[in-house]
Amino acid sequence: MTVKVTIDLNRKLSVAADIDSVFSLLSNVPASAEHFPKVHGITALSDNSYRWDMEKVGLGTYSIQTSYACLYISDSDAKTIVWTPIKGEGNGIVSGKWELSEVATGTDISFKTKAELTLPLPGLLKLAISPLVKLEFSGMVDTYLRNLKSLLG
Repeated sequence: MTVKVTIDLNRKLSVAADIDSVFSLLSNVPASAEHFPKVHGITALSDNSYRWDMEKVGLGTYSIQTSYACLYISDSDAKTIVWTPIKGEGNGIVSGKWELSEVATGTDISFKTKAELTLPLPGLLKLAISPLVKLEFSGMVDTYLRNLKSLLG
């Protein structure tokens, strides 16, 4: 049996770094991923396509590992980075977007992502596991953004 968990996140932060520096880091997926917690590995699949393999996470007596792949499209004029899922890779379907805006104090960053994770767990656990998975995913994203904020000022 499997359990599907859908997560939808929207976050905003401001950094002191200039917009070109921020765009350069975020559009370089392997460099940006170095600041994301609990990443087991990033694998380049083709031009601008990467598979993310996360570390195993223990949830009670169960252990899960998330894997997904995305195609990344960076638009240097619009200062956006969009990622779309590559189906058939892993147990997650993830999409999202970075939007950058230049401000007098540096750069405003908008982060949006949606993930649908298919986990090998008994269906009866959905009510108990789903909030824990959402909390874990949200926590990792929040740590990632704090790490970026520390790096970019």
